[in-house]
Amino acid sequence: MRTIVCVAMFLSSAGAALASGGIWCNADDTAVTFDVGAGVTRGMGGPTFNFRGDLEIKARPAGDGLRKTVFEDSNLTQYWLDDKELRLNIYREYEVASTFNSVELTILTKTSDEGVYDGQYTLAVYDNAADTDKDGKPTELTGKVSCGAE
Repeated sequence: MRTIVCVAMFLSSAGAALASGGIWCNADDTAVTFDVGAGVTRGMGGPTFNFRGDLEIKARPAGDGLRKTVFEDSNLTQYWLDDKELRLNIYREYEVASTFNSVELTILTKTSDEGVYDGQYTLAVYDNAADTDKDGKPTELTGKVSCGAE
């Protein structure tokens, strides 16, 4: 009887462990440094939870408000994860003196090994003060990114 109870407890705890996993991506190059990640549930469309991230744009001045960005759950606007691809779209907007600045990080990767995804990021930074032409076009930075999923 004791063995049956122990086996039942083990199987129920193993099921809970398989109920969620995680995704993460990072890059560190001459333009930017970032780390982002979230928990992902299995089933129910695989929603994310506890999304967090830090981004630093190295070329921006030290006191500049767009140099460092912290991402939260609400900033992960879209994501896609399957055995072939991991894609993330992360957007954060800042209001400064009735004008808006924004940072949009797009990550597109393909699997290179089980749970390992490699690809490109594109970072679009809109700085209203630097937009002298008032054309609304952001500055774009691109580079390589490494991601993982479990």
